[in-house]
Amino acid sequence: MNKILYSILSYTIAIIFLFAACTPDKYDLGTVDVTPDKLVEGIAFSITKDASNPNIVYLENKMDTKYTPLWIHPQGYSQAQKVTLKIPFEGTYNVTFGVMTHNGIVYGDPAEFIINDFYAGFVEDELWALLSGGVNNEKTWYLDLDADGVSRYFAGPLFFYGSDDWWGNISGNDPALGDDSWNWNPDYPGNSWLMSAGNYGSMTFNLKNGANVTTEHLMASSRGKETGTYMLDTDNKTLTLTNASILHDAGRDNQAIGDWRNCRIVSLTENTLQLGVLRNPETSGEDICLLVYNFISKDYFDNWTPGEEIEPEPTLPDGWKDDVSQTVTTAIKWILSPETPFNWSNLDGSLMNNWLTPADYPDWTGFNASVSASYAKFSLVMDSKNNKVIYTSSNESVTEGTYTLDDKGIYTFTGIKPYLNICSDRYLETSDDNSWRIVKIDKDFSGKVSGMWVGVRDAVKPEYFVYYLIPEGISSDDDGSQGTAITFNPSKIPFGDFEGNGNLRIEIFNAYGSTNADPGIKPSDVVFNNGISVTFTLSGINWKADAAGTYNASVFFANTDWWPSGNGSNVTVAGDGTYTATFLGTSSQDALVFVIDIVGIHADIEDMNNVKVTVDKIIAN
Repeated sequence: MNKILYSILSYTIAIIFLFAACTPDKYDLGTVDVTPDKLVEGIAFSITKDASNPNIVYLENKMDTKYTPLWIHPQGYSQAQKVTLKIPFEGTYNVTFGVMTHNGIVYGDPAEFIINDFYAGFVEDELWALLSGGVNNEKTWYLDLDADGVSRYFAGPLFFYGSDDWWGNISGNDPALGDDSWNWNPDYPGNSWLMSAGNYGSMTFNLKNGANVTTEHLMASSRGKETGTYMLDTDNKTLTLTNASILHDAGRDNQAIGDWRNCRIVSLTENTLQLGVLRNPETSGEDICLLVYNFISKDYFDNWTPGEEIEPEPTLPDGWKDDVSQTVTTAIKWILSPETPFNWSNLDGSLMNNWLTPADYPDWTGFNASVSASYAKFSLVMDSKNNKVIYTSSNESVTEGTYTLDDKGIYTFTGIKPYLNICSDRYLETSDDNSWRIVKIDKDFSGKVSGMWVGVRDAVKPEYFVYYLIPEGISSDDDGSQGTAITFNPSKIPFGDFEGNGNLRIEIFNAYGSTNADPGIKPSDVVFNNGISVTFTLSGINWKADAAGTYNASVFFANTDWWPSGNGSNVTVAGDGTYTATFLGTSSQDALVFVIDIVGIHADIEDMNNVKVTVDKIIAN
C-alpha cells in the first residue's frame, strides 16, 4: 500500500503565500481561541467516504463558517467548506486541516484515512494515459531545452501566464479563474537569460501498482534523484506530487509556491506537457504569476531530427477564397467586431486568448464594452469582382484603392492604408508592405462566413497580432436546420452524473465510458466540416428547494487525434423542454468523445428517477 504523507513544516511558508493571494481581504473573527488541539477530526472537520463508492472521500469543515478552512490533502490545497476527493489507488492518506484566524494560520495534526481498493474508473480519463502511458506502463518527460540551447517543440522551455490562467482558458473554452490573465511566450535562445542551456534530467510517471513518479534533477542538483507518488485531479486539471518535484532551473529553485509539487496542467498531449506553478512573490521579488515549464516526451525527443522542422502556417478551410470574396454579392462590407476586436495568435492561426466577450478582456488590454463605439464607423468594403476596396476610417473619411489576395491568405492594399487606434496602445494596422494575413476563418452552422481573423506577424516573436473582421449584416444560423442527419439509436444513449461532479452528462459516445462497448452511434459516422448540433429533450424535472433553475449546457467533442477537441457554445437549460447544443467552426472525421454536459443540474434535481432525456436529432454540417 502507498503511504502518502505531508510534511506540514515544509509547506507552511508556501501555504501562507498561496492563501494570501486568494483568501478574502477581511476577516471578522472577533476574539478567537483556536489552537492545534481543537483542529481534530470529528470536531473541527470530518472525513467520510461515499456510500456507493468508497474511493470518493468528502472532507467537510464543521467549524463556524466565519473561519476560512485551509486543507492540505492528497490532491493539493483547498479553501472550500467541503472538498471531494477521488482517489483511485489503495493506500493510507493524510489530511491536514487548518483555519485562518486574526492571529494567522493555525493547523492541526494530520489525520489519516485508508483507501482499501483500486478503482479503475478514476484513471480512465485521458490525462492519466497521456501523462503515464496508461495502467501498467510508464512514460518519461524532458524539459524542452538541451545542452546546445535547442528547444525541439516549444519556442522555449519557460512561458509566463497570469496567476488566474489554467487549462480551461488556455487549452479549453472556459474562462480564466479571475482577472489576472495574460501570457508571454519567450523564445530561446533569443531569451537565453531565462535559464542556462543544459540537460535538466528526466521525469518518469507510471501506473504500476499505484501512481509513482521518479525525477532525476541534473541542473537543480541539490534535489538529486527523487522517488515519490503523484495524483491527478482531472476535473480541475492539477498534478500533485509527494516526495518529488518537477524539473526546473536551479535559479528559481526557491520561487515556487508548493515547492514544485503542486502544479496546474496547462496542456497535455501525446508528446507535449506544460506544467504551471505559482511564483512566490516573497522569494522571487517579483509579482505572483504562473511559471509554465514546457516538456516533451522521450519518444518525441528520440525521434526528432534537427533541420526538419517546418514553421507552422495557418490552415484555412477548403474554398476559403470564395468564402471571403462573396456572400450574396461580390462586395462585402467588413467591420471590426464590437465584441472581440483583437487577440494574439500562434503561427498556426490558433488564438492565444479565449476572449469571447468584452468582459473577458483583462484590464491591461484597455478594452471594454464601451470602446467599440469609438470605431463603429470603421469599415472596408472589398469587391472581389474588380478587387476594389473602399476604406472608411473611424472619423468617416473615405479612401478608395485596390487589393490583392494570394493563395496563402495575404491581403495587400494599394491606395489605402487601414489604420485604427482600437484602445490604449492597441492598433489595427498593416505591415510595412501594407498587407495582413488571414490566420483563421469562422463559419456559422449554415456554412456562411461569420468572421475572419487577420493580422500582422510580430517582428521578433513567433506570433501574430490579429483583428476580427465580421461581414456586416451576416447573421449566424445555429438552429441546426441545415446539414446532414446522423443515424443513431436513442435507446443506447445513457445519461447521468457519470463523473460524480453534479453535472448531467448525455453520453452519445465516449471511448472511455460505457458507450465504448455498446455505442448508440458509430464513431466513424461522426463526420462534419463546419460543426455538429445535437437536439435533445428533457422531461420530468422537479427542482430541489435551493436549485439555481438555469444551467449551461454544451457539447464536448474530441476526435481520435484530440484535434478538434473542447466545448462548443453554451445553451441555457431551464428545466423541461427541447434544446439544441452546437459545436461549430471546425471539421472532424470521427469521434473519440462526443457528449453533452449540463453543468450543475444533476445536483439540483429532486429525483433523477423521474427524469427522461431523449436525443432527438444529430445534424452534421
